[in-house]
Amino acid sequence: MKNILLLSDTHGCIDESILKYVRQADEVWHAGDIGDLAVTETIQGLKPLRAVYGNIDGKEARAEFPEEQLFMCEEMKVYMIHIGGYPGKYKAVVKERLMTEKPGIYICGHSHILKVQYDQLHNVLHLNPGAAGISGFHQVRTMLRFVIDKGVVKDMEVIEWPKNKKAEL
Repeated sequence: MKNILLLSDTHGCIDESILKYVRQADEVWHAGDIGDLAVTETIQGLKPLRAVYGNIDGKEARAEFPEEQLFMCEEMKVYMIHIGGYPGKYKAVVKERLMTEKPGIYICGHSHILKVQYDQLHNVLHLNPGAAGISGFHQVRTMLRFVIDKGVVKDMEVIEWPKNKKAEL
């Protein structure tokens, strides 16, 4: 059983609002637009991290992290990419991966809009954690946390707080 914290679109922002939840997780997954490697270095100093680079990330982040990741966690296959679309509107590469790799969870970021949606056609749980940073059009900062236990996702929780405030401790 693993407690996962899923975030995206930090755009260089790492503060106690995020770190409070990092400390509570077993693993942290970052779905791109890191913005500054200080974000990932801080997280890695506390917990294991899986991350992909996003469209705003420069050559340092692209050298450190891949564009996409496919991995197993607690008997669950996970596919993560920053820009990938959502059920019914996938990028071609994502649609191909969903059909050939058959992950149980598909994760993307980019939109700054939190979305949890099950795609029955591809038999995959689509997760977009929204934006945990303060840059962008969103008015609420968001992340997801959940448990993966023997191939089952459970205890999904939306973490949200106003963009201009830190999460309550």
